[in-house]
Amino acid sequence: MSFSEQIVRATQGVPKIAVGILLGVLVFGIFMMGFDQGHIFSVAQGEQAYDNMWMHEFYHDMRHAAGFPCH
Repeated sequence: MSFSEQIVRATQGVPKIAVGILLGVLVFGIFMMGFDQGHIFSVAQGEQAYDNMWMHEFYHDMRHAAGFPCH
């Protein structure tokens, strides 16, 4: 009977790629909530997206709670 040794390497901390992805999601979320005035949907909808401002209306109350002025 043979025995094999198993080498276990313990790593601590969070992978840097996970931190990068979460920071990207955070920045995109802040853009969507605070600064998007039709920019996201203008790619598909054209100039009409600036009049509709779907994301602005969706996040309207959250914008006020976060301190972003909008009107």
